[in-house]
Amino acid sequence: MQRITLILLSIFFINGSALAQDQDFSQFYASPVTLNPALTGAFEGNFRVSFIYRDQWRSVLDEPVTTFSTTSDFRFHLWKDRSKNKDAAGFGIVFHKDSPGLSFSTNQILLSGAFHKGLSPRGNQYLSLGFQLGIAQRNTNYSTLNFNDQFNGTNGYTEATGEVFPENNFAYADYNVGINYSYAPSRRPQIFAGAAMSHITTPEVSFYYDEKDPEDFPSNRLHRKYSAYVNIVFPIGDYIKISPRALGYLQGPHFSANAGANFRFSLNSITGTALHLGSWGRLAGNEQKNIFADAVVFLAGIEYQNFLVGLSYDANISDLSNASQGRSTFEISLAYLGNYENDLVVCPKF
Repeated sequence: MQRITLILLSIFFINGSALAQDQDFSQFYASPVTLNPALTGAFEGNFRVSFIYRDQWRSVLDEPVTTFSTTSDFRFHLWKDRSKNKDAAGFGIVFHKDSPGLSFSTNQILLSGAFHKGLSPRGNQYLSLGFQLGIAQRNTNYSTLNFNDQFNGTNGYTEATGEVFPENNFAYADYNVGINYSYAPSRRPQIFAGAAMSHITTPEVSFYYDEKDPEDFPSNRLHRKYSAYVNIVFPIGDYIKISPRALGYLQGPHFSANAGANFRFSLNSITGTALHLGSWGRLAGNEQKNIFADAVVFLAGIEYQNFLVGLSYDANISDLSNASQGRSTFEISLAYLGNYENDLVVCPKF
């Protein structure tokens, strides 16, 4: 009997990945808590609220791949009177929704915490450790699917189907951990580097899995994801900063590598207005161990007082570009930093 498993798998191959690969953001620093739990509370302020939305391959698919994430995180200073260094803690909550189309989606909510160990009395150097725990739910709508036995012989799929479906939703626990180092002296080069491991317990993500009948209903676990990044900020005079950066992911047989730079132009120091322009390239690898140039990302962003707004565009340069005619992915991000204290940077932007 034909199984809906094939359809569910095809959703993920359309998305350019297998069932065991995550969706990630091109503006990875605009969604820092989804990049690394150690970046929870990694800012000079009391709280941060951020939103990011990704729309992918709208020109190719009837239902485009969309991803949305929103995060609220807070920073608390610790034992000010007992330590010469400025230790801090961060706490946050993350909501993440990934919809590859065909009425399938994954919703996730995570609690995120981090400890930021101050390594300098000036508060410009930190070693951070973060952890996340949460729950994810996967669901689909079988009523939107049609099968051969539903065809009425003339003009449509109106008959009942003999397909036997599993439950159309299930939940699983998820855990992530990360570490981050930041050194941000004033008017000198700054460095940020970190690494994270996601899906520590490799949760089961198959709709069909049955531990009593593993041959007919096999397991399909979510691979652990390992990510690492480095970002250096070079000030050029009083008004320009250039930030070369690199980010890599490894998840099962898949990997992604990003490298490029972001420029920040200070437009008005009194109002805190600045323009961001950047670009980077992305290489990808798949389960066939093929390595290919995937996309070139272009970014424009604006800072105004406590607000950050970014817009990026992924120009696909892989084989899919022939079908999409070069139009592939847009992202928009928005962040608000509450009670911002000074221009010290402990987490890069965009």
